Amino acid sequence: MTTRLSRREWLATAALCSASTQASAETAPRHQPLTGDATLGQLVSHPAFTGFGRRILPWDDRALDESARLSSIASLLPYHTQVDIPSTVAALNRLIEDAGRGRQIFYELYDDEERRVDPSKLHAGLFFLRGTPGAPFAIIAPGGGFAYVGSVHEGFPYAAEISRAGLNAFVLKYRAGMGGETATRDLAAAIGFVFRNAPVLQVDTRAYSLWGSSAGARMAAFIGSHGAARFGGPELPRPAAAIMAYTAHADVGAVEPPTFAVVGAHDGIAPPASMERRIAILRSMGAETEYRVYPDVAHGFGPGIGTSAEGWIGEGIRFWQRQPR
Repeated sequence: MTTRLSRREWLATAALCSASTQASAETAPRHQPLTGDATLGQLVSHPAFTGFGRRILPWDDRALDESARLSSIASLLPYHTQVDIPSTVAALNRLIEDAGRGRQIFYELYDDEERRVDPSKLHAGLFFLRGTPGAPFAIIAPGGGFAYVGSVHEGFPYAAEISRAGLNAFVLKYRAGMGGETATRDLAAAIGFVFRNAPVLQVDTRAYSLWGSSAGARMAAFIGSHGAARFGGPELPRPAAAIMAYTAHADVGAVEPPTFAVVGAHDGIAPPASMERRIAILRSMGAETEYRVYPDVAHGFGPGIGTSAEGWIGEGIRFWQRQPR
C-alpha cells in the first residue's frame, strides 16, 4: 500500500522535484531499503512493516534498544552462529520490495476475537514471500529454544531462496516463551490458515513442505508425524516433505513424511548422533530420507553462508520438488 501525501506535502514535493520524479519521491520513504547500518528502531518502524515491525525481531517482550544496529543483531540470537548480515538485510529488503509492489507481506494468524480472548496470540503471525502463482508452499518455523524466534537468521533468508526458486514461502512468527506445544499449535493454525485462504494467496496446497531449524524443526517434525489436527488445527494432509535442521528431536509417528535433515559436525546442542538415530528409524520404516553432516560447523548455522553447509537450502528445495504432488 502506498502512503498518500497531503496536498501541502505534495506541493512541497512538487516544488523540489521535477515532474518526472514526483511519483518516486512520494513513495520512496515507504520502500527505502535497509542497510546493515540501519538501527533496530528504523527496522521496526519502517513504513513497509507498519503494524507488525516488532514481530520481525526475535524477542516478544524484551525492551528494544532502538539505537542498536541491524549489523549487531546476532547479539539477540544466543543459540545461533554464522549470522550473515548481508543475507538477512537482503531478505528484509525483499519484503520491503514486495510491499512496494502492493503485495501483502504479513497476515495475522488469529482473528480479532481470538486475540482479544488470548492476548498472547498478538505475538503470532505469518510473513509471506511469493513465488510463482499457483506453486506449492512452504512454511518455515525458525528456532530459538522456544524462548525467541530467529526469523532474521532462519526464516527470512530461507524464504527468500525458496521464493527465488519459484515456490511460495511463509515464515511463521509463533509465540515464544510458552513452550513447544503452544508453538506447534501456532504452526498447525498457520497450515490451516494457508489452506483456507489458498485461492486468495494463490498457492497450491498439494505437496506443501514444512521447514524448521532447532526448536522449529521439532515443530515441523511433530506436524509431519502426527498431523495438524493433533495440535488443534484442522484435519489436513501431512506435508510432502519435512526439512529439518539441527535438532535432537526423537519422536516418531506411525507414518513419516520424506525427511531431509542437516546438522553441523560440531553441534553441541543437537549432536549429529541424535539426528542419525532418528533418521535410521525413519529409513527402517521406509520413509525417504536424506541426511547431511557438515564439517567444522556448530549449532544454529542458518543458511550456512561461508561454511561447509552453504547451499543446503537449495538441496532441501530439490528434495522437496522431487516429491509427488
